[in-house]
Amino acid sequence: MEIVEKNFTEVIELIRATRSRVLQSVNSELIDLYWQIGKHINFKVAESGWGKSVVAELANFIAQNEPSARGFSDKNLWRMKQFYETYKNLPKLSALLREISWSHNLAIMSRCKADEEKEFYLKLCISERYSSRELDRQISAAVFERTMLGIKNSQQC
Repeated sequence: MEIVEKNFTEVIELIRATRSRVLQSVNSELIDLYWQIGKHINFKVAESGWGKSVVAELANFIAQNEPSARGFSDKNLWRMKQFYETYKNLPKLSALLREISWSHNLAIMSRCKADEEKEFYLKLCISERYSSRELDRQISAAVFERTMLGIKNSQQC
């Protein structure tokens, strides 16, 4: 009976590993979509003078033409633009963005000021596999500042 259960457990592990890879792939594609939409809106704002009303119209257009698509409110479309603008000149970080969820990215983008701080939390999120709630706790606890202070103090000794 033990051998059978071990063989069955191996199949369960394969299923879980594949599910994890699929979710990661979907997440990466969604982040890339949000990046592309942010880039498009950024360009249209700069070149065609798009403003709040046009982006609101775009949100309504998406809702009418893709009713099953969620997350494309005018507020979220502006976040996508901000997302693109925040990271467009940081190629080192843009690869990391695709490894975490949109909610993780929003938390880091909105709560971290310096590029070094953003990079710190991006890497920490990936290595520690933080939930959104845990990431929020780490940022609130100023882990970045405490870590940098610890490094600075150890270099002075």
